[in-house]
Amino acid sequence: MRHQILSVSAVILAGGKGRRMGGVDKGLQLLYGQPLFLHAAKRLPLQVESVAINANRHHGEYAQAGYAVFGDELADYQGPLSGILTALSHTQSDYLLFVPCDSPFFPMDLLERLSKPCQRANALISYAHDGERAHPTFCLVSRKVLEPLRQYLASGERRLLQFFESQNAVAVDFHDAANAFVNLNTLNDLQAQNARSEYF
Repeated sequence: MRHQILSVSAVILAGGKGRRMGGVDKGLQLLYGQPLFLHAAKRLPLQVESVAINANRHHGEYAQAGYAVFGDELADYQGPLSGILTALSHTQSDYLLFVPCDSPFFPMDLLERLSKPCQRANALISYAHDGERAHPTFCLVSRKVLEPLRQYLASGERRLLQFFESQNAVAVDFHDAANAFVNLNTLNDLQAQNARSEYF
């Protein structure tokens, strides 16, 4: 049965340790002269009602851009599900659209495509798949999974896809936009992209 998603907000996940970038705050590293998280933020306003940042360091620097910023409820950098849990516990929206801070080229129709299974099949979670691999941090998540997620994390589990599968999440085909999910995970990745004159 089809149903309408009444409200969607977005959260940029920037709460990690940045291990593969030498421990720097990944979202604040510069791409084309602007922090990585800002590139993601600029692609979201046309898709959602509001945008917030999940960060566990340098809240003031993120807030200077005019976005709400929140840290994980759980201590010790416990992965993206920790940020998702905190966001779901504070949102008034029906669904939250999550994107990582280090993939600044994601599709402008990300929400439209992720929302279709939620409308058609009452799915509580959908996430991007490029035809070869899953990109679960690009996901649309219903507020209804808050308590199952809280219980999952309390059990000691942290695996993102495993939780999604437990909630019958739907993988959405983005094989036509595989380059859009390129992720700038290391300083070398960032340096190489800065050497290019334009986006993919």
